[in-house]
Amino acid sequence: MSRAVRIHEYGGPEVLRWEELPTPVPGPDEVLILQDAVGLNFIDIYYRTGLYKLPSLPAVLGMEGAGRIKAVGANVRDLQPGDRVAYPSALGAYALKRVIPADRVVRLPDAVDSRVAAGVMLRGLTVQALLRQVYEVKPGDPILVHAAAGGIGLLMCQWGRHLGAEVIGVVSTEEKAERARMAGAAHVVVGLDNLPARVKQITDGAMVPVVYDSTGKDGFLPSLDCLRPRGVMVSFGNASGEVTGVALSMLASRGSLYVTRPTLGSFIGKRDRLEAASAELFALLSDNTLKVEIGQEFPLSRVAEAHEAMAARRTTGSTVLIPDQP
Repeated sequence: MSRAVRIHEYGGPEVLRWEELPTPVPGPDEVLILQDAVGLNFIDIYYRTGLYKLPSLPAVLGMEGAGRIKAVGANVRDLQPGDRVAYPSALGAYALKRVIPADRVVRLPDAVDSRVAAGVMLRGLTVQALLRQVYEVKPGDPILVHAAAGGIGLLMCQWGRHLGAEVIGVVSTEEKAERARMAGAAHVVVGLDNLPARVKQITDGAMVPVVYDSTGKDGFLPSLDCLRPRGVMVSFGNASGEVTGVALSMLASRGSLYVTRPTLGSFIGKRDRLEAASAELFALLSDNTLKVEIGQEFPLSRVAEAHEAMAARRTTGSTVLIPDQP
Protein backbone atom coordinates (compact mmCIF):
# COMPACT_ATOMS: atom_id res chain seq x y z
CA MET A 1 0.00 0.00 0.00
CA SER A 2 0.91 3.65 -0.32
CA ARG A 3 -0.54 6.96 0.80
CA ALA A 4 -1.42 10.15 -1.07
CA VAL A 5 -3.22 13.46 -0.61
CA ARG A 6 -6.38 13.64 -2.72
CA ILE A 7 -9.26 16.04 -3.18
CA HIS A 8 -12.80 14.81 -3.87
CA GLU A 9 -14.21 18.29 -4.49
CA TYR A 10 -12.91 21.81 -5.10
CA GLY A 11 -12.62 24.12 -2.12
CA GLY A 12 -10.39 25.37 0.69
CA PRO A 13 -7.47 23.57 2.33
CA GLU A 14 -9.92 21.39 4.24
CA VAL A 15 -10.67 19.37 1.07
CA LEU A 16 -7.14 17.92 1.09
CA ARG A 17 -7.36 14.35 2.43
CA TRP A 18 -4.46 12.08 3.48
CA GLU A 19 -5.58 8.66 2.25
CA GLU A 20 -4.32 5.10 1.92
CA LEU A 21 -4.21 3.84 -1.66
CA PRO A 22 -2.86 0.77 -3.47
CA THR A 23 0.76 1.06 -4.60
CA PRO A 24 0.61 2.09 -8.27
CA VAL A 25 2.07 -0.19 -10.93
CA PRO A 26 4.01 1.37 -13.83
CA GLY A 27 2.70 0.85 -17.34
CA PRO A 28 4.96 -0.11 -20.25
CA ASP A 29 6.28 3.45 -20.72
CA GLU A 30 6.22 4.55 -17.07
CA VAL A 31 8.42 4.44 -13.99
CA LEU A 32 7.48 4.03 -10.31
CA ILE A 33 9.17 6.57 -8.03
CA LEU A 34 9.63 6.38 -4.26
CA GLN A 35 9.54 10.08 -3.51
CA ASP A 36 12.02 11.87 -1.27
CA ALA A 37 10.41 15.30 -1.54
CA VAL A 38 7.57 17.14 -3.29
CA GLY A 39 7.44 20.80 -4.27
CA LEU A 40 4.58 23.16 -3.39
CA ASN A 41 3.47 25.71 -5.96
CA PHE A 42 0.66 28.22 -6.47
CA ILE A 43 -0.69 26.07 -9.30
CA ASP A 44 -1.55 23.48 -6.63
CA ILE A 45 -3.85 26.04 -5.02
CA TYR A 46 -5.38 26.91 -8.40
CA TYR A 47 -6.22 23.23 -8.94
CA ARG A 48 -7.53 22.80 -5.39
CA THR A 49 -9.92 25.75 -5.68
CA GLY A 50 -11.08 24.89 -9.19
CA LEU A 51 -9.58 27.95 -10.86
CA TYR A 52 -7.80 25.37 -13.00
CA LYS A 53 -10.00 22.35 -13.72
CA LEU A 54 -8.76 18.82 -13.09
CA PRO A 55 -9.38 16.01 -15.58
CA SER A 56 -11.52 14.19 -13.00
CA LEU A 57 -12.19 13.85 -9.27
CA PRO A 58 -10.98 12.50 -6.90
CA ALA A 59 -7.48 13.61 -7.84
CA VAL A 60 -3.98 13.72 -6.39
CA LEU A 61 -2.54 17.24 -6.59
CA GLY A 62 1.09 18.37 -6.87
CA MET A 63 3.23 18.98 -9.94
CA GLU A 64 6.90 18.33 -9.06
CA GLY A 65 9.02 16.00 -7.00
CA ALA A 66 12.21 14.00 -6.72
CA GLY A 67 13.17 10.53 -5.56
CA ARG A 68 14.47 7.16 -6.67
CA ILE A 69 13.09 4.82 -9.27
CA LYS A 70 11.70 1.60 -7.76
CA ALA A 71 10.47 -0.08 -10.94
CA VAL A 72 10.32 0.58 -14.68
CA GLY A 73 7.87 -0.45 -17.39
CA ALA A 74 8.67 -3.00 -20.07
CA ASN A 75 9.47 -0.39 -22.74
CA VAL A 76 11.74 1.81 -20.59
CA ARG A 77 15.37 1.48 -21.63
CA ASP A 78 17.26 4.58 -20.48
CA LEU A 79 16.24 4.51 -16.79
CA GLN A 80 16.58 1.78 -14.20
CA PRO A 81 15.74 1.07 -10.54
CA GLY A 82 17.96 3.07 -8.20
CA ASP A 83 18.33 6.11 -10.48
CA ARG A 84 17.83 9.46 -8.77
CA VAL A 85 15.33 11.45 -10.79
CA ALA A 86 13.18 14.56 -10.70
CA TYR A 87 10.28 15.92 -12.71
CA PRO A 88 8.86 19.43 -13.16
CA SER A 89 5.27 19.24 -14.30
CA ALA A 90 3.20 16.10 -13.84
CA LEU A 91 -0.01 16.12 -11.81
CA GLY A 92 -0.08 13.59 -8.97
CA ALA A 93 2.96 14.47 -6.87
CA TYR A 94 1.31 14.47 -3.41
CA ALA A 95 2.09 10.80 -2.83
CA LEU A 96 4.62 8.50 -1.18
CA LYS A 97 4.93 6.54 -4.42
CA ARG A 98 3.81 7.53 -7.87
CA VAL A 99 3.98 6.44 -11.47
CA ILE A 100 4.89 8.87 -14.22
CA PRO A 101 5.73 8.63 -17.93
CA ALA A 102 9.44 7.91 -18.27
CA ASP A 103 9.91 10.73 -20.78
CA ARG A 104 8.81 13.27 -18.15
CA VAL A 105 11.62 12.59 -15.66
CA VAL A 106 15.30 13.53 -15.82
CA ARG A 107 18.26 12.10 -13.95
CA LEU A 108 19.61 14.17 -11.10
CA PRO A 109 23.34 14.89 -10.98
CA ASP A 110 25.09 13.99 -7.72
CA ALA A 111 25.61 17.69 -6.94
CA VAL A 112 21.85 18.40 -6.75
CA ASP A 113 20.07 17.29 -3.55
CA SER A 114 16.63 15.72 -3.91
CA ARG A 115 14.96 18.32 -1.68
CA VAL A 116 16.51 21.12 -3.68
CA ALA A 117 15.37 19.47 -6.90
CA ALA A 118 11.81 19.06 -5.60
CA GLY A 119 11.76 22.73 -4.65
CA VAL A 120 13.25 24.01 -7.89
CA MET A 121 12.26 21.91 -10.91
CA LEU A 122 8.98 23.61 -11.75
CA ARG A 123 10.18 27.06 -10.74
CA GLY A 124 13.64 26.66 -12.24
CA LEU A 125 12.41 25.45 -15.60
CA THR A 126 9.75 28.16 -15.56
CA VAL A 127 12.48 30.77 -15.04
CA GLN A 128 14.56 29.20 -17.81
CA ALA A 129 11.59 29.50 -20.16
CA LEU A 130 10.78 33.06 -19.08
CA LEU A 131 14.29 34.49 -19.27
CA ARG A 132 15.67 32.43 -22.14
CA GLN A 133 12.70 31.73 -24.41
CA VAL A 134 9.55 33.83 -23.79
CA TYR A 135 11.74 36.95 -23.87
CA GLU A 136 15.45 36.35 -24.32
CA VAL A 137 17.08 38.59 -21.74
CA LYS A 138 20.22 40.36 -22.96
CA PRO A 139 23.10 41.90 -20.99
CA GLY A 140 22.14 45.38 -19.87
CA ASP A 141 18.37 44.83 -20.12
CA PRO A 142 16.40 46.36 -17.25
CA ILE A 143 13.72 43.81 -16.36
CA LEU A 144 10.84 44.15 -13.89
CA VAL A 145 10.14 41.13 -11.68
CA HIS A 146 7.08 40.99 -9.43
CA ALA A 147 7.07 38.92 -6.23
CA ALA A 148 10.85 39.10 -6.32
CA ALA A 149 11.25 37.44 -2.91
CA GLY A 150 9.09 34.42 -3.77
CA GLY A 151 10.30 31.08 -5.02
CA ILE A 152 10.32 32.07 -8.69
CA GLY A 153 11.27 35.66 -7.95
CA LEU A 154 14.46 34.80 -6.09
CA LEU A 155 15.52 32.52 -8.93
CA MET A 156 14.75 35.23 -11.48
CA CYS A 157 16.88 37.73 -9.57
CA GLN A 158 19.85 35.33 -9.52
CA TRP A 159 19.50 34.09 -13.08
CA GLY A 160 18.79 37.58 -14.41
CA ARG A 161 21.94 38.93 -12.77
CA HIS A 162 23.88 35.99 -14.23
CA LEU A 163 22.64 37.00 -17.69
CA GLY A 164 23.76 40.58 -17.13
CA ALA A 165 20.30 42.08 -16.66
CA GLU A 166 19.49 45.00 -14.37
CA VAL A 167 16.80 43.40 -12.23
CA ILE A 168 14.13 45.66 -10.73
CA GLY A 169 12.25 43.65 -8.11
CA VAL A 170 8.78 44.40 -6.75
CA VAL A 171 7.95 43.10 -3.25
CA SER A 172 5.35 43.69 -0.55
CA THR A 173 7.54 44.43 2.51
CA GLU A 174 10.91 45.88 3.42
CA GLU A 175 12.00 42.50 4.78
CA LYS A 176 11.33 40.90 1.41
CA ALA A 177 13.13 43.78 -0.31
CA GLU A 178 16.35 42.80 1.42
CA ARG A 179 15.93 39.21 0.32
CA ALA A 180 15.52 40.31 -3.29
CA ARG A 181 18.62 42.49 -3.11
CA MET A 182 20.68 39.64 -1.71
CA ALA A 183 19.50 37.45 -4.60
CA GLY A 184 20.66 39.92 -7.21
CA ALA A 185 18.05 42.64 -7.67
CA ALA A 186 19.79 45.91 -8.51
CA HIS A 187 16.74 47.92 -7.43
CA VAL A 188 13.71 47.01 -5.31
CA VAL A 189 10.31 48.71 -5.17
CA VAL A 190 8.07 48.02 -2.17
CA GLY A 191 4.40 47.94 -3.14
CA LEU A 192 2.57 48.96 -6.30
CA ASP A 193 1.99 52.61 -5.40
CA ASN A 194 3.60 54.83 -8.03
CA LEU A 195 5.31 51.83 -9.60
CA PRO A 196 5.54 53.32 -13.13
CA ALA A 197 7.02 56.53 -11.70
CA ARG A 198 9.61 54.57 -9.75
CA VAL A 199 10.57 52.53 -12.81
CA LYS A 200 10.80 55.70 -14.88
CA GLN A 201 13.18 57.16 -12.31
CA ILE A 202 15.30 54.01 -12.13
CA THR A 203 15.60 53.71 -15.92
CA ASP A 204 16.09 57.45 -16.59
CA GLY A 205 12.84 57.49 -18.49
CA ALA A 206 13.58 54.54 -20.78
CA MET A 207 11.21 52.12 -18.97
CA VAL A 208 11.65 48.34 -19.36
CA PRO A 209 11.44 45.97 -22.34
CA VAL A 210 9.77 43.22 -20.31
CA VAL A 211 7.72 42.74 -17.14
CA TYR A 212 7.40 39.35 -15.47
CA ASP A 213 4.24 39.29 -13.36
CA SER A 214 3.01 36.35 -11.29
CA THR A 215 0.57 38.43 -9.23
CA GLY A 216 -2.21 38.79 -11.78
CA LYS A 217 -4.98 41.34 -11.37
CA ASP A 218 -3.40 43.85 -8.98
CA GLY A 219 -0.18 44.28 -10.91
CA PHE A 220 -1.46 44.15 -14.47
CA LEU A 221 -2.25 47.79 -15.28
CA PRO A 222 0.69 49.26 -13.32
CA SER A 223 2.94 46.83 -15.17
CA LEU A 224 1.69 47.91 -18.59
CA ASP A 225 2.66 51.48 -17.67
CA CYS A 226 6.23 50.34 -16.89
CA LEU A 227 6.85 49.07 -20.41
CA ARG A 228 8.63 50.90 -23.18
CA PRO A 229 6.97 50.93 -26.64
CA ARG A 230 6.72 47.40 -28.08
CA GLY A 231 7.55 45.98 -24.66
CA VAL A 232 6.44 42.53 -23.52
CA MET A 233 4.08 41.93 -20.62
CA VAL A 234 4.57 38.35 -19.38
CA SER A 235 1.68 37.35 -17.10
CA PHE A 236 2.25 33.90 -15.60
CA GLY A 237 0.30 33.79 -12.34
CA ASN A 238 -2.87 34.84 -10.52
CA ALA A 239 -1.77 35.38 -6.91
CA SER A 240 -4.02 38.45 -6.55
CA GLY A 241 -6.75 37.20 -8.86
CA GLU A 242 -7.25 36.52 -12.54
CA VAL A 243 -6.75 39.30 -15.10
CA THR A 244 -10.08 39.88 -16.87
CA GLY A 245 -11.78 42.55 -18.96
CA VAL A 246 -8.68 43.68 -20.83
CA ALA A 247 -9.34 45.91 -23.84
CA LEU A 248 -6.80 45.53 -26.62
CA SER A 249 -6.81 49.31 -27.03
CA MET A 250 -4.84 49.43 -23.75
CA LEU A 251 -1.91 47.90 -25.61
CA ALA A 252 -2.16 50.26 -28.56
CA SER A 253 -2.33 53.43 -26.49
CA ARG A 254 0.76 52.44 -24.51
CA GLY A 255 2.97 51.87 -27.52
CA SER A 256 2.02 48.68 -29.38
CA LEU A 257 2.68 46.42 -26.41
CA TYR A 258 2.72 42.63 -26.44
CA VAL A 259 1.04 40.48 -23.78
CA THR A 260 1.67 36.75 -23.34
CA ARG A 261 0.36 34.12 -20.92
CA PRO A 262 2.92 31.31 -21.23
CA THR A 263 2.62 27.80 -19.86
CA LEU A 264 5.68 25.69 -19.12
CA GLY A 265 4.40 22.76 -21.14
CA SER A 266 4.72 24.77 -24.33
CA PHE A 267 8.48 25.02 -23.73
CA ILE A 268 9.38 21.57 -22.32
CA GLY A 269 6.69 19.43 -23.90
CA LYS A 270 9.18 17.58 -26.07
CA ARG A 271 11.76 15.30 -24.47
CA ASP A 272 14.77 17.06 -26.01
CA ARG A 273 13.59 20.45 -24.76
CA LEU A 274 13.02 19.11 -21.24
CA GLU A 275 16.52 17.64 -21.18
CA ALA A 276 18.17 20.78 -22.56
CA ALA A 277 16.41 23.13 -20.16
CA SER A 278 17.09 20.80 -17.21
CA ALA A 279 20.77 20.55 -18.12
CA GLU A 280 21.06 24.35 -18.09
CA LEU A 281 19.30 24.53 -14.74
CA PHE A 282 21.41 21.76 -13.18
CA ALA A 283 24.64 23.38 -14.40
CA LEU A 284 23.76 26.65 -12.66
CA LEU A 285 22.78 24.79 -9.49
CA SER A 286 25.95 22.69 -9.51
CA ASP A 287 28.29 25.69 -9.74
CA ASN A 288 26.25 27.70 -7.17
CA THR A 289 25.23 30.38 -9.65
CA LEU A 290 21.71 29.56 -8.49
CA LYS A 291 21.14 29.00 -4.80
CA VAL A 292 17.78 27.57 -3.83
CA GLU A 293 16.46 28.57 -0.45
CA ILE A 294 14.15 26.00 1.09
CA GLY A 295 12.24 28.47 3.20
CA GLN A 296 10.01 25.93 4.91
CA GLU A 297 9.25 22.22 5.02
CA PHE A 298 6.00 20.46 5.92
CA PRO A 299 5.14 16.77 6.25
CA LEU A 300 3.10 15.80 3.20
CA SER A 301 0.23 14.75 5.48
CA ARG A 302 0.01 18.39 6.66
CA VAL A 303 -0.10 19.91 3.20
CA ALA A 304 -3.26 21.87 4.13
CA GLU A 305 -1.13 24.00 6.49
CA ALA A 306 1.34 24.59 3.68
CA HIS A 307 -1.46 25.73 1.35
CA GLU A 308 -2.71 28.17 3.97
CA ALA A 309 0.77 29.63 4.49
CA MET A 310 1.39 30.06 0.78
CA ALA A 311 -2.02 31.62 0.10
CA ALA A 312 -1.43 34.10 2.94
CA ARG A 313 2.03 34.93 1.52
CA ARG A 314 3.73 33.78 4.71
CA THR A 315 6.26 31.73 2.77
CA THR A 316 9.64 32.73 1.37
CA GLY A 317 11.77 30.88 -1.13
CA SER A 318 10.66 27.34 -1.93
CA THR A 319 8.34 25.16 0.14
CA VAL A 320 9.00 21.43 0.22
CA LEU A 321 6.70 18.63 1.37
CA ILE A 322 8.37 15.59 2.88
CA PRO A 323 6.45 12.31 2.43
CA ASP A 324 5.56 10.65 5.72
CA GLN A 325 7.17 7.24 5.44
CA PRO A 326 5.28 4.32 7.07
